[in-house]
Amino acid sequence: MLMPAVDTYVAVRRAAGYKLRDVERYLREFAQFATTRGDSHVVAQTAITWAAQSPSEEQRAERLSIVIRFARFAHAEDPRHEIPPERQFCSRHRRPVPYIFTAEEIQTLVAQAAYLGPLGSLRSHLYRTLFGLLAVTGLRISEALALRFKDITPDGLVIRETKFHKSRLLPLHETTTAALERYMAQRRQLDLDDDHLFVSTRRRPLCAKAARETFYQLLATAGIAQEADRPRPRLMDLRHTFATTVLAACPDDREHIRRHMLALSTYLGHTGIASTFWYLERTPALMGDIAQTCEAFFGRAGA
Repeated sequence: MLMPAVDTYVAVRRAAGYKLRDVERYLREFAQFATTRGDSHVVAQTAITWAAQSPSEEQRAERLSIVIRFARFAHAEDPRHEIPPERQFCSRHRRPVPYIFTAEEIQTLVAQAAYLGPLGSLRSHLYRTLFGLLAVTGLRISEALALRFKDITPDGLVIRETKFHKSRLLPLHETTTAALERYMAQRRQLDLDDDHLFVSTRRRPLCAKAARETFYQLLATAGIAQEADRPRPRLMDLRHTFATTVLAACPDDREHIRRHMLALSTYLGHTGIASTFWYLERTPALMGDIAQTCEAFFGRAGA
């Protein structure tokens, strides 16, 4: 009874655009655990006992919350499914404060990529293009690594089947288009059957792990290290930097701010504008700028 209910829940949510890789794995583990205890439906105490097996309080809270969402869904169809109580475990999870790169740091990072070996390989061109593209478009690393030649069009980048199964078209600045064309000329010389834009020295699609390792290598050679008063730089912070830079350039009237936020949310591939607002609240300097702009705006409105 439990495993078929899990199958239905996962299928419905995936149809709504969610990938649910970890969620499916957790729910199947829970269903197997509950079945061995003789449960045919969700039992609150069984869910708590299963979640409590995790080593950390944060993981326990996450596992139980996954079962709670599943139980609510299953309970609507069959009231015999119990909905476990919330707040059994205290989650201390916080989204990390982003590292906002300066323009000079990004230029140095991309320049350092030109010295990557092996000599005569595509690797230096690849990482210079990849990290530059992430910085000027705010792409997720998964989206960039999924790009194929056909996705580079005269109208911009076609981003297919993204994090939430949504596709979108990203217009590009002419300098970015020119950089991509230079890289593609180098990439075509490999004459591979695979049409992925970014490939490793083993002539396979580049993986995110390799990209992150190279990113940290370049941070070190570029002298961009973690400082006492700043968070540790991460690859995804190129996306955060793009978003905050765009928001900082937002015009200072209400209608422009609204349109700016909606456009950025669409460009970044967010499912809702709340995700875009996160960039504001996690960037104190930008929040200060926005606060001053709002104060000046409402001051003029009340004059």
